[in-house]
Parts: sequence; structure tokens; C-alpha cells
Amino acid sequence: MKCRFCGHEISEIVIDLVNAPPSNAYLREEQLIEPEVYYPLKLMVCNNCWLVQVDEYASSKEIFDDDYLYFSSYSSSWVEHAREYVEMIIDRLSLSSESKVMEVASNDGYLLQFFVKAKIPCIGIEPSISTISAAAEKGVESIPEFFGTALAKRIVAERGPQDLIIGNNVLAHVPDINDFVEGLKICLCPDGTITLEFPHLLNILRYNQFDTIYHEHYSYFSLGTVQEIFSAHGLKIYDVEKLSTHGGSLRIYACHDYNSSKVISQNLGKILSEEDDYGLKSKEVYSSFCRNVEKIREDFLLFLLNARKEGKTVVGYGAAAKGNTLLNYCGIKGNLMIRGVADASPHKQGRYLPGSHIPVISPALIKTIKPDYLVILPWNLKDEIISQNEFIREWGGKFVTVIPVLEIIN
Repeated sequence: MKCRFCGHEISEIVIDLVNAPPSNAYLREEQLIEPEVYYPLKLMVCNNCWLVQVDEYASSKEIFDDDYLYFSSYSSSWVEHAREYVEMIIDRLSLSSESKVMEVASNDGYLLQFFVKAKIPCIGIEPSISTISAAAEKGVESIPEFFGTALAKRIVAERGPQDLIIGNNVLAHVPDINDFVEGLKICLCPDGTITLEFPHLLNILRYNQFDTIYHEHYSYFSLGTVQEIFSAHGLKIYDVEKLSTHGGSLRIYACHDYNSSKVISQNLGKILSEEDDYGLKSKEVYSSFCRNVEKIREDFLLFLLNARKEGKTVVGYGAAAKGNTLLNYCGIKGNLMIRGVADASPHKQGRYLPGSHIPVISPALIKTIKPDYLVILPWNLKDEIISQNEFIREWGGKFVTVIPVLEIIN
């Protein structure tokens, strides 16, 4: 395998999660009797540029097809995060009705809807037709394609360069990262800004967030590696912020490297020093991560086995991709150990989780089933999910999180 950024030959394995189906390939009932495709899921690290990555076994066109079922707007906390960002960035960059805004991977318009309300011209880039339809209902115009240099040139020719380019949790989804970042550069006006958000590799390793590893996520980023990638394409990162989203993310601010009006923030040096101090360029950090993940699997399986022996009912909450990585790595099949997984998205309800084939149910059924344990699969939304399901305590129900360590919350 060659590094998707620098082309260096990679041989260092971070962790081998064996095989899994694509994490967002939710099944209809009639598909349960059909063959299911599994792909290798092995995390590697390049010891030249230190980009952490999986190989491209499942193509992006297969994953982000017309039946793609991830809709951002079903997380109220994520929509609020987007609203706060729009309010902040309009003020920070003095955006107006004369500005041009573009979001790559705009999903169902969860973010751009706030630019529409502010009467600032915007366009979304989103390959999934199912989410584009939802975005249109919010007044968000979308281009139904994958982003890269070819599309970037067309956008500039037809719409002009963009003052602000946004990409939230998309960088990890890009198989050809050089083509993607070069496309950002092409679309950016001379004094424009790019903001990207992505889970921070430092937190993934520190907090054992192995369930963020799945086929949609081709790469996992440190600030140092992203800085190197951007620099190779004539872009400079001038500021960075730590975010609490997705278990700890970074938001970078970038511009053309010739743009002298942007002062380099001291935040960059602080985070780069943190990464060096943690040892993101040392093999031992990755070995420790692997050992910690194996312990999590053992603890979760023991919990489920004990709950079954005691006659306790377990239900999951959040049919998220990260939960599918956890369940498939642990080898959980059917609904003997986990009765079902509740999810607020009606698009997922009535489907079955890929690999494990656990049914996705409506959250309304939690009150009917009365589980003894509610396992929160998207742990990054723990507070939101607990708040929405406090009522399980009426019958003595408890919440459970598995990452960074197994915890039972009374």
C-alpha cells in the first residue's frame, strides 16, 4: 500500500479490525438473506508523512450512493454547532450578500440553511441524492457530484472564486486527498478562507476512539500532517481551534500561501507541540492504542454476556457508523445480546445494521421494551442522548458507554 498523500510505501499496521461491511450500508429486510460484502479494515500509518489511513477497498461511489442514510439534521446538537459557526464566521470574515460561500459535503443543508437565512449566496457540493433532496427543502442549492480539481475549475468558470469554503468532517472521506486539496485552492478567491473540521488524531489515540475507523474514513489527521498537505498545495493554515465535537476535533483556517494579510496564530504552535509531546511520530503510541482497543472488546463482550446470563434486556441507541465498527469488531450478530438499536432518523428505522443485522427501531419503542441497559453507540452525543432518554431511570434503566472505557451510568 502506498500513502495517499506522499506516495511512500506503507508497512506499519496500527490496528487490524479484520473485515467489515461498509458502516452506513443499512439493510432492508429482504436483503438479510442475500450475500453481504465485507472488506478488510486495517489501519496503517505512513512513517514518512505520518498520515494514518486505511486502504480504499470500498470506493466512495459505492459508499455515498443514492441510498446513503446519514442525515446531519437529526442531531440537534450538531445543527446548533453549525448555527453557531455560521454566526461566528459571518462576523469574523465580514461576509455579506456580495460574498460567495461553498460547502463541500453539505449533506442535508444542516449548515448552509443558516447562510440562506442570512441572505448570503451559497452552494453545496454533495454526491448523495437522498440528502440533496432534504437540503432543497431548506432552500439550499446543491451540486450532486464529488469534489475535486475538475469540478473546482467548472465552479470557478460558472460561479467565480469563493470567499469562504467550508468542509466539516469531509477530509477523512476523501480517497484522493491531493486532488481534493488542490480543488480547494482552485476555488478559493485570493483573499478567501477555507475552514475544515476533522476529528483530531491525538484524541482518537488518547481516548481509544477506534470506532471512528471505517471504510468511509480513508484518513485520520494530526495538525502537523494536514499542515504538510496544505503546504504542498500552496495553502497555509493561519489559525486552528479545538472543538468538542466528535470526541475532540480541530477546526483549521487556511488561505493562499501568498496571502500576507492573515497573521499566523500562536494556536498552531501550541497544538503542534502537544502532538509532538504525545509522540504522534513514534511507533509505541500506535502499539499502545492497539492494546487498549483489545481490552475494550473484552470488557464489552463480558458485559453483554453477563447481562444475558442475568436475564437483563439491552438496547442500543444511535445507529451510527461508529457503532457498527464496534459491533462488527466484537463479532456481535443478531438481536440475542442487543434487542435493537433505536435511532431518531426515520430513514434508518425498519432497516438492519450492516454485519450484525440488529434491527433499527424507533426511539418510541424504548418505553415499550423498558431495557435494563441503554448502550449509547455514538458516545460523542452522550449528553444529548441521556437528556432525551432520562425516563429509563423510572424503571431502573441504566446508560452504558463503551469508549474510552466501559462505563455504566446510573
